[in-house]
Amino acid sequence: MRVVIAGGGIGGLATALSLHAAGFEDVVVHEAAREIRPLGVGINLLPHAVRELTELGLADRLAEIGVPTGELAYFNRYGTPIWSEPRGLGAGYAWPQYSVHRGRLQMVLLEAVIERLGPHAVRTGSRARAAAPSATPVPAPGREGNPDGTGHTDGTGHTDGPDPGTGELLGLPVGPDDLLVGADGIHSAVRAHLFPGEGPPPWNGLVLWRGTTYGEPFLTGRSMIMAGDGTQKFVAYPIEVGERTLINWIAERPLDGEAPDRGDWNRPADPRRIAAHFADWRFDWLDVPGIITGAESAYAYPMVDRDPLPYWTSGNITLLGDAAHAMYPIGSNGASQAIIDARVLAHSLAHGDLAAYEAARRPATTALQLANREMGPEVVMKLAHERAPSGFDDVEEVIPFAERAEIAASYKRTAGFDPASLNERPSWSVTR
Repeated sequence: MRVVIAGGGIGGLATALSLHAAGFEDVVVHEAAREIRPLGVGINLLPHAVRELTELGLADRLAEIGVPTGELAYFNRYGTPIWSEPRGLGAGYAWPQYSVHRGRLQMVLLEAVIERLGPHAVRTGSRARAAAPSATPVPAPGREGNPDGTGHTDGTGHTDGPDPGTGELLGLPVGPDDLLVGADGIHSAVRAHLFPGEGPPPWNGLVLWRGTTYGEPFLTGRSMIMAGDGTQKFVAYPIEVGERTLINWIAERPLDGEAPDRGDWNRPADPRRIAAHFADWRFDWLDVPGIITGAESAYAYPMVDRDPLPYWTSGNITLLGDAAHAMYPIGSNGASQAIIDARVLAHSLAHGDLAAYEAARRPATTALQLANREMGPEVVMKLAHERAPSGFDDVEEVIPFAERAEIAASYKRTAGFDPASLNERPSWSVTR
């Protein structure tokens, strides 16, 4: 089978590597940009994603570009501790957790694809174009679907939706026996082809500002911190250590007016204006406004996601990553879930069962999308503010340890990285 992948981001490149490892040789990635460059800021790779990249033979390369996360810690808006936990190997996982620059990770994946599949496996300047389907339109999410309620007519992944054509689909060379994987992000043309009435991503009224700043190490030097009150939040973690520490940061608060450019990470913002919203967030261990104003540049991003879909697969088309399940950037799961999608898709195709991919991944990611809309594990900051808006001396009197521990453990179970379950789960690698 020939597989055509729309999108050369983390999900699309991880899919190409996974398919190659599973024995598929005819795989081509089509990327809209004319040149793939190491753009973006920091992201986290959770242990379940690191496991998959390790099994793809990329462990050493990850170690070269990533900072192993030592702990995750939550604080209120006054810098008082609410909850902390070890991460990665220190938490009992068989694999580390990494904080990495998104662009550097993408380049590692790109280099591996070219090494293993050849230079012609990635075609830049080749964009999937949304087009009106040639048959009865597939309903948008939330509208009435096929009789079984899933959008499927027979349980095999086939529907009465768009006809894939014979030689080209959405502007890409896709034959009737090929598979098109839509890994083209939150504004996916492939998704729009399957669900033409969906519209723009829904916005929750918050705006994120993101940037990177060289600064002094804080706490353990490998800590990921979140401070806030459930409405306004600041996140920071190192993505480069050595002679200097490069700190990735995210500042979040409500935005008055309409959200501009939903789903666009590249809208510049003035760090000084951002810092004004956090002017008194100076803690003994972290100078929040100092970190923000120290950035050479910053970018604004309205907090948007996508509604869960009734199905991902129609004929010889399926979705993956943000195209399938874009979620709020809570719990550090976006890139990790796309990597897991890639591995499960390759495993399913190697066993001749495309439907197994969606059956395994769609319910899991739907639950995670909904959990992130409820703030996931970050809800402890909201609870602390609601119960002690002026601050507290003893967090145990505000949120008992058992409640905090269950919030953290429940999210790990939902997201698929409970330590025991992950360590014991069989591999998705395919014996060739």
